[in-house]
Order: sequence, then C-alpha cells, then structure tokens
Amino acid sequence: MSAGLSLAGLDSQPDGAAILDELRAALTRYAVLPSPEAADALALWIAATHGQTALEHATRLCILSPEKRCGKSRVVDLIEATCHAPLVTVNISPAALVRSIGEHPPTLLLDEADTVFGAKVKDANEDLRGILNAGHGRNRPYVRWDAARRQPEECATFAMAALAAIGELPSTITDRAVIVKMRRRAPGEEVAPFRSRRDGPALAVIRDRLAGWVQSHLAELADLVPEMPVEDRAADTWESLVAIADLAGGAWPARARAACRVLVAAAEADDSEASLSLRLLSDLRDIFAANSSPAALFGDALLAQLRNIEAAPWGDFFGRQLTARELSRMLKPYGVGPVSVHIGEHYRKGYRRDDLADPWARYLPALAGQVSGTSGTSGTVAAGLPGTVPGAAHLSGTSGTFPGSLTAGAGGAVSPDPSGTGLTSAGAGVPEVPGTPPAASVVALFGDGHQPGCDGRHERYGPGGHPCTAG
Repeated sequence: MSAGLSLAGLDSQPDGAAILDELRAALTRYAVLPSPEAADALALWIAATHGQTALEHATRLCILSPEKRCGKSRVVDLIEATCHAPLVTVNISPAALVRSIGEHPPTLLLDEADTVFGAKVKDANEDLRGILNAGHGRNRPYVRWDAARRQPEECATFAMAALAAIGELPSTITDRAVIVKMRRRAPGEEVAPFRSRRDGPALAVIRDRLAGWVQSHLAELADLVPEMPVEDRAADTWESLVAIADLAGGAWPARARAACRVLVAAAEADDSEASLSLRLLSDLRDIFAANSSPAALFGDALLAQLRNIEAAPWGDFFGRQLTARELSRMLKPYGVGPVSVHIGEHYRKGYRRDDLADPWARYLPALAGQVSGTSGTSGTVAAGLPGTVPGAAHLSGTSGTFPGSLTAGAGGAVSPDPSGTGLTSAGAGVPEVPGTPPAASVVALFGDGHQPGCDGRHERYGPGGHPCTAG
C-alpha cells in the first residue's frame, strides 16, 4: 500500500467537495491529463455515473489521442476503478448492449473504439452507433421483434458511456460527449505507476464514498436545474456534470462551468476545422471582419482572399483551387448564394455580409456578433479605401438586409438599382464619405467591369495574373 494511495484519514461520510477533490487527486496521480479543466471534467463525469437514475441526460465521455501511448487506456482503468458498475469491453453487439441496460444501468466503457468506428468498419456498426446516440437521452428504446412472444420488445438504451480511441470518432457521438484529448507525456511529466491489485483498494474506497454521497442526494440531484454557460446540445451534455458540481458546492460550481466553457470551445473549434462547410463559414467571417466589414464582396475578390489563407484548403482544393461553382454549392445549404453586386460603376456577382450573418450566428456561436451589422435602411459606401478588400462595398453607417443587388454611385451614396432589384430606400440626403475615390479611381482599383479586381498590392490580378496598372 505504501506505493499507492493511502487509506488513512478517509472519513466514512465526506462532503461532496472533499470527495471530488480526492477523486481528482487520484486521477492526476496516475495520469497526465491535458489540462486542469479536463481533470475537473473527468472527476465530475465519474461522479455523475453514480447518479444516473436521477439524470436527464447520460453524458458520453470521449477519450481521444492522436497516437498510441498517450495514456487513454490508463484513464479507462481509473474510470473502471471509480465509476458505477463498469461494463468494460473492446467490442459489444447491439443485442448484448441493450440487454445489459436496465432500470439501474451500468457504465459502458468501450476501449479501442477506433476498431469499432474506424473508417474500415464504421458501416458495419451503425446499429451500435445508433444505440449509443439514442442512449444520451431518456425514453429512446431499442425496439426488436420477439419471435417467441410474437410482439415487440423494448430495450432501454439510457446509460453513461465512455469511449477511448486513437484518432476521431463519429461526429454524432462526439456531439453528445465531453471530449478529453490526451497527449503523450512530455519530458519531466511524471506519474505514479498504477497496479490494480496494489492501488485498487484505495480507489475502491473513494468510489464507495463517492457513491454513498451521490446516492444519498438523488432526489435533490433530480430536481436541480443548473444555470448553464452554454446552450443547446452542449448544455444537455454538460448538465449532469454541472449539477454534480452544484450539489458538491465549494469551488466546484465555478470550476465545472469553467471546464464546460473551455472544453466546449475546443470542441467547436475542432468541429469547424473538421467540417469544410463550417471552415468556409469561419474563413468568410474572418475575411469580412479583417476588411472593415464590407457590405458586399465581388465573388472573384472573395475567392482570391480564400485561396490566400495559409493552411486553409481553398488554394489546393482536391488538387485545384476552389472555384466559384464550388463556393456557391457549399454555401447553398445555409441559404446563401451569389447575388448581383454594384460597386462604383461595376456590376458583378458577389456575396453580401448580411446574407452570411445568419449562418454565422447559427453555426459559429462562439464567434457570432463580431461581423454582422445592425439593420437599417441606408448607408454610405467607401469603395477601395486603404486597407480594404478590392471588390468590396463598405457601409459607414447601419446596414440592412438588401434584396437584389447593391448599387454605389460615384460619390459613394447607396442608391436603388435601376433594374428595381436594389435597395428599397433611396440614397438621397446621405452625406458623401470624405476621401471616397471618384469613379475613375474605382475603375482603376476594381478593374474595367470584366476583369477581376486588383489583389490590393498592385501586382497582379485575375486568374491569368495580369499586371495591375492602378498603382
């Protein structure tokens, strides 16, 4: 016992905050976790397994690593030693899983989950993935036909589950999970060696005290509706952990919410990187924000900006540059498409900031509000001002959701398109922006209406790389 955890000084009836502190200390003794927030989340998740019958959502825990030897299996060992009724497996059939879940569900621990949901075998385990997804919430039974009784059989799916994998897991699973991304130990990071026969008894004492505390407060836990720092699916996923923290008191309520914010933000950043469509929305947001939030950009100018983003896929998009057709196709599911844009004397297809504001707010919630303007009826345009994207229309006042096309006169005032598809309010009475270039300068900066605009450095423009004469 000397090399492991000491049993001395463990009270039979600890308070919640104290037992969570002891559990967290045990976890960090044997495993190097990626952050303090990850350690807090792991301790709270283990505690939540002991209160499953009082919870509304059975939170998934995904323990991921980029390579082997990052400690994920050690974390699974620690969870097994401290969670409620562990059911450990490296593979399980859907029938065996649903028949292992009852009124008092076990805690499913699926190690080597990449062998179950990896690219080569993922289609063979869709039933298992469906059960894991359904089991996140209550009253989502797995229905099978009982041939012996000649009637449907409803099998419960609600149970806490932890999955450990190298690489990535299906997004429908990670979307319902607290995600802990393990890393290989760096030089100087030391952990105590874990031996189940030697260290297991001390962890079992912590487990029993934890279970006694949680289960003595099940009614109180069931009634808790914690204030969440996140929304929607993330709030459902983290509610059980935050509720446990609120029940424990002390520093844990604040720590739980801090862990929630940090790990959810990291997961959203990973989702944006993994999904090309979300990456495109994020990059478009950055382009508009970096150029004084123009009201609109010509499509060719927007494509040029996208292709120039370092480490982005748009300059080498499956072996070629992203095309205007592909850009339109990727934005179509979000209700965004190219529209007629007038800037100065020029008329081409482009994209409006206000059209993108809604998908930015809906699909990039952590970034919402940084670019979108406020609604209005008129504004002034400054085309080609220093530091702005060529091929952009800039509103110096408020902006509206403009049907049809934007039109900017030589003096910079926004006016309705003569075709009737432009702004619904006239630009009369709108003051001219000081320093706005005259029409001749706009032509020089944006091209002759047939060629794409200059790249802003007065070097080359257009797909053929023609020299720019504006500078």
